[in-house]
Amino acid sequence: MLVGHTLRYRHLVPIAVVSVLLAGCADTRGGSIPYDRNLGTPDETKFQTLEENYKIAPMDKLAIKVFKMEDLSGDYEVDLAGNISLPLIGEIKAVNLTTAQLDDELTQKLSAKYLEHPDVSVAIKASTAHVVTVDGAVREGGSFPVGGPISLIQAVAMAKGTSEDANARRVAVFRTISGQRQAAAFDLTSIRRGEAPDPQIYPGDIVVVDGSSIKAAQKQIFQSFPLLSIFRPF
Repeated sequence: MLVGHTLRYRHLVPIAVVSVLLAGCADTRGGSIPYDRNLGTPDETKFQTLEENYKIAPMDKLAIKVFKMEDLSGDYEVDLAGNISLPLIGEIKAVNLTTAQLDDELTQKLSAKYLEHPDVSVAIKASTAHVVTVDGAVREGGSFPVGGPISLIQAVAMAKGTSEDANARRVAVFRTISGQRQAAAFDLTSIRRGEAPDPQIYPGDIVVVDGSSIKAAQKQIFQSFPLLSIFRPF
């Protein structure tokens, strides 16, 4: 269901673009996301359609329209860090906001400097709430509807398997637990060989396979965790 809201304001303050640290990957285990940790079960999904107070999540797709401004209007994907990037404004945090709150933020920022009385609307075009999203170094990444838990191997198979540049020894699973985004890493090569258990993947999970061509924001996430043996939020 699309949820939209339109507000009008006058003032905008430009925001700084968040810089990302790019790091290469090797065909080995590594990175700072802990391996083979028990993620626990995800937060229960309490509705089948999106309600007005739905909070924007990473990898959601948003339809943003600015009246009579085609260059600003379009579809935007929330990255794993929870940001979207718009012309004029740059990066802005979208995760954990409702569409009304994001509408308000964008309206204020555009009206402060660039536009007089901008007419902005924000809607959810695609949500990760009832799908498993597989991204990174896979052949056909995307969001796939699932009726319940599946395995990590099954999730990657839905994306037609790993690509030629994939590092299958570094696969991250992102999940919301007790209201916090958390992550753990898994060695898909060991799982395929039967040397490690195949973890369950739930609706709402995001699976990212490491590889040389993954997005900058994904590279940042892979490198942003301290080397600890305990599973922790990000």
